[in-house]
Amino acid sequence: MIRAIFVTFVTFAYIVVVGLPFLIHARLTKNTDKLYRVGIAGARFALWLSGVRLEVHGIENIPHGRAAIFMPNHQSNCDPPAVISILPPVLVMGKQEFFRVPVLGRAMIYRGFIPVDRKNRESAIAAVERAVVSMKLGNSFLAFPEGTRSRDGRLQAFKKGVFVMAIKAGALIVPISVSGARKIMPKGQFVIRPGRVRITIQKPISADNYTLEQRRELIDVTRQAVLKGLDPEERPVEEAKTAGEKD
Repeated sequence: MIRAIFVTFVTFAYIVVVGLPFLIHARLTKNTDKLYRVGIAGARFALWLSGVRLEVHGIENIPHGRAAIFMPNHQSNCDPPAVISILPPVLVMGKQEFFRVPVLGRAMIYRGFIPVDRKNRESAIAAVERAVVSMKLGNSFLAFPEGTRSRDGRLQAFKKGVFVMAIKAGALIVPISVSGARKIMPKGQFVIRPGRVRITIQKPISADNYTLEQRRELIDVTRQAVLKGLDPEERPVEEAKTAGEKD
């Protein structure tokens, strides 16, 4: 818990002391590039303070020159900074609670990040439509298809919203497997344990090969790709048993 308190305190101090001047600079210049770079530097700094070591595979699968949605599984609060720190510039679709954090929330809105109210269906649909417009302008996104963190670390069912977004935008989907993150920051516990997080970037899937009526098929293909990079204890129980039998 001491490490968690220390990292939280230092991170918020970084947001205020470093982030605020660059937020003001972004508003004055109408350019958020430096603000984004400062944010990524802060994410890497927080990971370093937490004792998180990243092991990255498949970096060659990151597409360039076309809008993409990077879709990782979600095991803990260290997933977003870990994943975004290895990607080219992306926007983020995230739960609206993060957008209430002073300075950070304003910076995310100003950059073009999109909050999602998971309890309000109409608001969530509107957020997807905003993201579609943004992607058609060439922006890539980071979005967690499970919608929330897994309590036991096992892969959960995927929500359909981000897949509707990908199909409507004719974007690439890049499945990402995040393994080991739950051991570092388990959901429901205010604790940070140093350790290794393995991130595997899978091959892109072209959503423009699917119609809205085929979104379930696209979800299944993406989910199977994410499963490839997970350990047996991170797979849903039935799929873990199947994988064990094949081995």
